[in-house]
This record gives sequence, C-alpha cells and structure tokens, in this order.
Amino acid sequence: MPPDRAHVAILTVSDRAARGDYADLGGPAAEAWLRETITSPVQITRRIVPDGRATVADALRALAWEGADLVLVTGGTGPAPRDRTPEALADVIDFDLPGFGEEMRRASLVEVPTAILSRQNAGVRGRTLFITLPGKPAAIATCLDAVFAAVPYCLDLIGTARIETDAARCEAFRPRQENA
Repeated sequence: MPPDRAHVAILTVSDRAARGDYADLGGPAAEAWLRETITSPVQITRRIVPDGRATVADALRALAWEGADLVLVTGGTGPAPRDRTPEALADVIDFDLPGFGEEMRRASLVEVPTAILSRQNAGVRGRTLFITLPGKPAAIATCLDAVFAAVPYCLDLIGTARIETDAARCEAFRPRQENA
C-alpha cells in the first residue's frame, strides 16, 4: 500500500553548483513550482551532484532506493561534453516514457529555438518516476507546466503515494472510473 505522503526529490546536476561556485537556482525553482501546485501532503528533498554519467546514475539509484516517488532532475540535459543526465537516466530506469521529453521540447520551442538541443526525458524504475528538466528556472516551469497534468496518474499506475494538484494551476488528469 502506498504511503500517505508522497516523497518528491529534486536532484540538481551541476559541476559549478556542486562546487559552490554559484547558487543552485534550478532546485529551488522546481521546489517552488511543486509547492504552488501540489495540494496533498508531500515531503520534498533536494540534492546537488556534479555532472557526469556515473555520479548522476548513482544519485538516481540512491533516491529510488530511499523511496522517492517522483524525482525531478534539473540540468545536464544539453549537448555539452559533461551533460550526461540522459545517459545516466537510461542506466537506471526499467523503461522510458518518451512522450514527456517530446512534450517538454514542444512547449519549450514556443519560447526558444534552442529547445531542440535539449534532451529531456522521463522513465520509471520500480515505483519511482524520474523526469529530467533543463537547469534554468523559467525553462523548468515551462516544462512542468507542459507535462505535470499526467504525473499524478502515472504515479497512481506505478503504485506510489497519491498526489493531488491545485486545478487552477495544473489540473491532474485521471480517467473517470466507470461503475462495475
């Protein structure tokens, strides 16, 4: 049986933020978006790791092992040499959900032509849904606005804690239950 409170983790992937060269802006932006949108009880934790396939994959595995229902990963999704978040995700998940990446890029293209360079994706490992996002706060909001309506039902399907949303911000889609 799923727990009463969802556990959402936010993983910031950035060499410079991990070293303390600058403040992490992506993690706080993702957390603020979630706190404005989710109305059910939720525990949110944040971590920062440097770029790199093995480092990111290890952090993703640890968050799944710790029972995170949803993991939002900010950063490392571009074409730069150290941007290996998509490869790390592929190393960890049981299966991918490519529609998330497709929709995030579509929504982002309305704002910037460089959205085609982004490699966001989503996937499931056991009972954890992972969604990779850009690192810029405005882009994080654009991407979450584009896909989050499907997240609560996806979490239902994989057996996690139930998430409810503020319908004025993001109306969660769940199929109507027909009477048997």
